Amino acid sequence: MLFALLCTDRPGGLQLRLDTRPAHVAYLNDLNAKGILKIAGPFLGADAKPTGSLVIVKAETLEEAKAIAEDDPYAKAGLFSNVEIKAYNWVFNNPEA
Repeated sequence: MLFALLCTDRPGGLQLRLDTRPAHVAYLNDLNAKGILKIAGPFLGADAKPTGSLVIVKAETLEEAKAIAEDDPYAKAGLFSNVEIKAYNWVFNNPEA
């Protein structure tokens, strides 16, 4: 099952995001190598600077998806003011369909 992690950065979190980015990218690369990561990238504000993240992962349960979200270095660093996790059905342009 796929889950979308909708992550909103806390106000004034840009520098924390930049500082934590190498660890975050390494974490996503590991998930990708394991076949867990499907899509990832930042949401952008009107100034084209990151304001949050969209990460779509493959997990067996909602609890497993929550654990993936909690292990993200951005989450551990306190970057996110909110993380919403929703089951996701990838219908169009899914390379695995």
